[in-house]
Amino acid sequence: MKQNNNTNIPQRIRQTLFALMLLPLMTFSACDVLTGILNDYGSGTGGLSNTEITQGLKEALKEGARFASDNASQDNGYLNNPIVDIRILLPPELRKAEKNIRKVPLIGDKLVDDLVEAMNEGAEKAAEEAAPIFVNAITSMTVTDAVNILKGQDDAATQYLKRTTSNQLATKFEPIIEDALEDVGATRIYNTLKTGIKKYNDTPFVNKLDVNVKELPEIEAYATEKALDGLFRLVAVEEKKIRDNPFDYSQQIIRRVFGSELNAQSSSSNRY
Repeated sequence: MKQNNNTNIPQRIRQTLFALMLLPLMTFSACDVLTGILNDYGSGTGGLSNTEITQGLKEALKEGARFASDNASQDNGYLNNPIVDIRILLPPELRKAEKNIRKVPLIGDKLVDDLVEAMNEGAEKAAEEAAPIFVNAITSMTVTDAVNILKGQDDAATQYLKRTTSNQLATKFEPIIEDALEDVGATRIYNTLKTGIKKYNDTPFVNKLDVNVKELPEIEAYATEKALDGLFRLVAVEEKKIRDNPFDYSQQIIRRVFGSELNAQSSSSNRY
């Protein structure tokens, strides 16, 4: 009598049948794992493509560049900026003697005020030239730059601009600021102050001013450096606004890229 069992089925066939029975389950599990990996990856950038991220960052940087250039180049854009204090003051070494300089009858206050106003006025004029240089740097941004900026600190885009445009901006700014300083006689005033302080400190039996004339910077280079610092501070202000409130902006790509990043950060915070 035949036995109704699997003993007569070759082992190789039994193994094949067993594998076929498990195949749907294995396929289902593999799909689950793959889907999970892709979802985890997508959630890191809000499901955005590299192209979208790059476009969004470029648009945001253009917004920040326009804002900074327009704001800093307005009347009193440096000397009395309503958004952030970017005034260019006397060099720190010279500031130590400012009170004494102002005490000089009739001309003391004017010397200091004219010099400060000239540096700030020159910076305002130079700021008008910043936007095209910014745009050139933004155009050459790579995908890697964009992703790193999106995931970076609140001023990551500003730091990118600073790295890629500072030298060009300084080259453009310095002659404009130099002309402004010359126009109001500020360069002459500055050199006169340095000479006067040196002569005074060389005079016997006087209370010396705490100023090392040799450490005082060239006024054109100093004013240029401070002008750029102020410009980048304004870019950082606008960048922070975009990151915090992307839906306040009309550009859809800004809303999508920074909105997705904002949502991703919120979701991550809610997990803990």
